[in-house]
Amino acid sequence: MRTLLAMTLVTLMGLTQATSAQAAVAHFAGGCFWCIEAKFQKIPGVREAISGYSGGHVEDPSYEQVSSGDTGHRETVKVIYDPEQISYRQLVGAFWRMLDPTDAGGSFGDRGEQYTSAIFYQTEREEEIAKASKRELDQSGRFPDPVVTPIEPLKNFYPAEAYHQDYADNHPIRYKFYRYFSGRDSFIEKHWDNPDQYMNRTEGHTSSSASTRPSEEELRQRLTPMQFKVTQQEGTEPAFDNAYWDNKRAGIYVDIVSGEPLFSSKHKFESGTGWPSFTRPLEPDNIVTRKDRSWLGTRTEVRSRQADSHLGHIIDDGPEPTGKRYCMNSAALRFIPKEHLEEAGYGQYLDHFEE
Repeated sequence: MRTLLAMTLVTLMGLTQATSAQAAVAHFAGGCFWCIEAKFQKIPGVREAISGYSGGHVEDPSYEQVSSGDTGHRETVKVIYDPEQISYRQLVGAFWRMLDPTDAGGSFGDRGEQYTSAIFYQTEREEEIAKASKRELDQSGRFPDPVVTPIEPLKNFYPAEAYHQDYADNHPIRYKFYRYFSGRDSFIEKHWDNPDQYMNRTEGHTSSSASTRPSEEELRQRLTPMQFKVTQQEGTEPAFDNAYWDNKRAGIYVDIVSGEPLFSSKHKFESGTGWPSFTRPLEPDNIVTRKDRSWLGTRTEVRSRQADSHLGHIIDDGPEPTGKRYCMNSAALRFIPKEHLEEAGYGQYLDHFEE
């Protein structure tokens, strides 16, 4: 089940470093492992942070198995650190600043046991430190609700697939949007005066939406002229001369800027207009509509919620069952083939194509 690349990653990141005389290991679950992995990696003294799964009964699980909520595993980060530079107590202190420890049902927008928090200890001393730190936090009055993060013995740890490792570095734009719109940062900043107390640098965004969106300069560097014109200047690409108008492969279409899922090939149809057309969105919550009076009449513009990209328009001439035609610009979209969904980080949509 684990790929050769992932196994190599385990060896290089885990076994080699963990056996170093100056290395120690700690394990923390705090919701989406991308978010706490990225934070731990910025702490001086932390050599590596590895995303994975802990606490469940299924051996060497896949992301899809853990996402089902039936394995008992939590998304967990293995932290390999130098105890001469940072102590276990400090790591626990940093961990509290990465999550909502009062939420027993998940982590912000992610719900289910796999997203609940936990500190997994390996020694009695770690147990003592973690429980004492939890008591201090609970008694501090920092949160209106009790701290419910459990302190549990480490049963196991299985590294996640290679495409989950270093996600913030490998997919910076999507990671920024995901983190901001999850509400994690706004919660942390509300309850901590110095959330980055243990960090050597911040992650470059705050609770301001303007600071999470890429700058115009960054977008001009990342996007082609046509992609920039369409998404940022409400432009329209030429009909029959764009990437996806005649694309018939199975897969999903995501925002070219943020990566948020928007449309599915299952809802795509041949409209004869020369632009990719869909009867409905894959994720309605990722779609925003507004009146567009830029032409002689009034049209309904479609934009993405997170990136605020101009996507196209809704026309009332589509087929049943919706009667709608979501007429989109290929330049605003990126197509993820069905066979590449898992490696691209969209494995949760595989079931969509089994329906």
